[in-house]
Amino acid sequence: MAQILIVDDSPTEIHVLKTMLEKNGHQTLSATSGEEGVEMAAKEKPDLILMDIVMPGMNGFKATRLISKNEETSGIPIIIVTTKDQETDRVWGMRQGATDYLTKPAQEKELIEKINAALN
Repeated sequence: MAQILIVDDSPTEIHVLKTMLEKNGHQTLSATSGEEGVEMAAKEKPDLILMDIVMPGMNGFKATRLISKNEETSGIPIIIVTTKDQETDRVWGMRQGATDYLTKPAQEKELIEKINAALN
């Protein structure tokens, strides 16, 4: 069972992801902005982060870069979960330090497989 931080500005999306994760035995934390996600990653040190890209203020690309470049949080795997489905977005996300990339709407089976792969 892992502690997973969900960073997304949509309460609906947070609820959907939280439900899937908790059903599969994980604990969840949530942040509603990139800034809050970066702060919570440093404070809580979750086992994994699910990161949205399109958010007001700091977007998920920048938050991913800050978390993956910070010595204290660089070991936390980040899976980007976003509506941005272009190959260039995926490549850019991985360059920022993401471990994996998933397009919304996330399918439970694929999400859990990616989480398990990132945690092992």
